[in-house]
Amino acid sequence: MKKLLQPVLNFLLFSNVFMALCAVAQALVTFHLIDAKPVYPVLALLFTSTLGIYNFCILITRPKVPLKSPYLRVRWFFSHYRLMVSFTIICLLSLIPLFFMVTLPSKILLVFMGALSVLYGLPLFTLGSQKFGLRNIPGLKAILIIVVWVASCVLLPVLEAQGRHLAEISLRDTVILAAKRFLFIGALTVPFDIRDLFQDRQSGLKTIPVVWGEKKAYLFCQFLLAGYILLLFMFRHNGFNADFFGLTLTALLTGWLIFKSTWEKNEYYYFFYLDGVLILQYVIVLAFSVLRTYGS
Repeated sequence: MKKLLQPVLNFLLFSNVFMALCAVAQALVTFHLIDAKPVYPVLALLFTSTLGIYNFCILITRPKVPLKSPYLRVRWFFSHYRLMVSFTIICLLSLIPLFFMVTLPSKILLVFMGALSVLYGLPLFTLGSQKFGLRNIPGLKAILIIVVWVASCVLLPVLEAQGRHLAEISLRDTVILAAKRFLFIGALTVPFDIRDLFQDRQSGLKTIPVVWGEKKAYLFCQFLLAGYILLLFMFRHNGFNADFFGLTLTALLTGWLIFKSTWEKNEYYYFFYLDGVLILQYVIVLAFSVLRTYGS
């Protein structure tokens, strides 16, 4: 059974299909929290753009000998090079028709996010003889990732729901919702930098673990989650309802998974368990919502 499931799991995780599903799940969390029906072009956009951009970033940062990389993900990705290139091209081309299916404010946000994603990965700037991208600027790597995720999974669903008159949400509530997700995704981003600590030091990336050290970086993750739970408590919608308990439970579980993660953990732990929290959050919130419906 394991021999049958392993190739499927490898494909989902290392082709970034699982990560694309994480983006879809986070958008569904937003639609649920603002009481709006999901907008399927937005979900399709998030899936294809996440898959395309993540694969594109791996392709342009190809190591000299990818099949000898210390990372299983890199070895798997480049051992299926043609398939991954095909996936990337199909995803990026599919963004063209999907782009015209959303409202104008969403189009503007998508252009901004696309530009930011390209500037993050491509070495477009030159300092002396060294080329670098935005990710090489000290402290900016994690911030850029979080900003793009919050813009994609919070602001885009909100803009589209409002543009289609599916929901009415004030600027204040939008900012609070974005701030909560910023802290939550931020807490999940840092452990990946901890895992890449040695490689980032060698390449000169000034990430939080590189600057502060591993132990302080783990404490920082817990601090972000504590801030997230505090915001949930301070700005809870309709009191202590199912959404509050579902989101809080997910945050506590995330804190435990981060606490258990160390740089010795294999890649499955990070790409399945830690990233999987982004999907699990929607599942838990939905489950609490169903229980509330049947209990009332």
